[in-house]
Amino acid sequence: MGQMSEIFWFEQSGVPLLLLLQCLPLFGALIVFAFKERPTAVIAGKVFAFAEFLLSIVAVSRMQPLKPALQLAERFEPLAYHVAVDGLSLVFLLVTTLLTFLMTLYGMSRGMISPGRLFAVQLVAEAGLVGMLLTVNLAWFAGFSALELWAVFYLLRRWASSRAELQALARFIQYQAFGWVLFAVGCIVLGWGHADALGGHWSFDLFDLLDAPPVGKFQTAAFYLLFYGLAVRTPLFPLHGWLPNMAQHGLIAVAPALMVGVKVGIYGMVRFILPLTPGAVQYWQPYVVGFAMAGIFFTAALAFQQTNLRRLLAFAVVSHTSLLVIGVFSLHEAGIQGAVLLAANFGLAATGMWFIVGFVFRRTGTTELHELSGLFERIPFLAIAFLGFGLAIVGMPGTPGFDAAHLILEAAIDKFGALSTVAAALGNVAAAGFLLWAFQRAFLSQGKAGGLDVEHTLPMEYVVCGIALLAMLAIGFFTEPWLHLTETASQSAAARFTR
Repeated sequence: MGQMSEIFWFEQSGVPLLLLLQCLPLFGALIVFAFKERPTAVIAGKVFAFAEFLLSIVAVSRMQPLKPALQLAERFEPLAYHVAVDGLSLVFLLVTTLLTFLMTLYGMSRGMISPGRLFAVQLVAEAGLVGMLLTVNLAWFAGFSALELWAVFYLLRRWASSRAELQALARFIQYQAFGWVLFAVGCIVLGWGHADALGGHWSFDLFDLLDAPPVGKFQTAAFYLLFYGLAVRTPLFPLHGWLPNMAQHGLIAVAPALMVGVKVGIYGMVRFILPLTPGAVQYWQPYVVGFAMAGIFFTAALAFQQTNLRRLLAFAVVSHTSLLVIGVFSLHEAGIQGAVLLAANFGLAATGMWFIVGFVFRRTGTTELHELSGLFERIPFLAIAFLGFGLAIVGMPGTPGFDAAHLILEAAIDKFGALSTVAAALGNVAAAGFLLWAFQRAFLSQGKAGGLDVEHTLPMEYVVCGIALLAMLAIGFFTEPWLHLTETASQSAAARFTR
């Protein structure tokens, strides 16, 4: 073992906490599925989702953020099982477990058909997401990614009821399967490069690959494959074609798995691409940032042209993904830290907006903007929550996005100069414009919905959106602990590029 492994193993765990985090959702899924559609299935789904959230808090409490090593490590050689966490992965972990729990409450508020089966598959999706966030083995990451994508596919296919939904599902499968295959081949290339360097010994473990990094053709090919594989998932312009149709016609119940799942692509870039292909990253950095800059404005322009609220939110996700990629590929500790915090903020805020869109659709039967108007009078709390989530996405003070966006812009001006930074900031202003425009059209203007007898906000809707909103505001006003949690890990990720 080299120096990286020695630092890592200094943090070896005596209690398999991370194994419990991975197994609890799968065990819960089996229990919930066994109960089928009895009331106990619903209760069990909520209990297991909440228990997973509490377990993630325990993991954070055991973290020592000032130490650069990955911590709470667990390893089982026969299966190449190798997991560990740092501050970056724990941020995503908390968001994943919280949103999955909120999704179980959301399902009840909508009175969905077959909630037992729905909750079981959501727990499987959570297990896939948690596995991706904990593993330090590329092959396991690809396996957990396949598990999470299967769960999303099952949810979309099981409840698809129209031709448009099936077409959106087909587009989703085409893109995601292609992206997954690219990533899997990239894993093979890295393993091949490791074997070529060490006389035939294959390994997909992050620390083995760091001890004997691939060079030349292996590193360049691996960068292409891994980056584009994750760019499809993220999704990064121009590989975003699957998201708008899926957002418009897909099931809202996949929102947590989808919104966190796409941002796990950013995590995968930080965890694997930056450390394993540093030479290729530095060479292609200007091109990646250039595409991201173009993506901010192109997708913002498309967002202004949308007449459907779901599609507009999808383009908002793509536009802001470009800002995240700029942060990561600034190769600056502030940029990486800001990108991770902003990705977590987007996951929370975008899922909250998707929840509200689902509540609105249940009342009106539409998400077309010209038919959604005057809703503020009937559902003021949901309207205010929608506005709060939208402001969080554009980085208003008091939300987690403010400090995160500031860190990204700070890194951008240091690495790329004033012109690129101003362009990124203007893209964020455009995002504020189309989100506020959507709020005005859907909730404030007078039209068809204003004359309908729209049901008032239900108690469970207050709970779901209230928890998400309070969590977001609490993080926004008390950002220091999150900055403390991610600072050292961000410095470690950027250190390779500052030598």
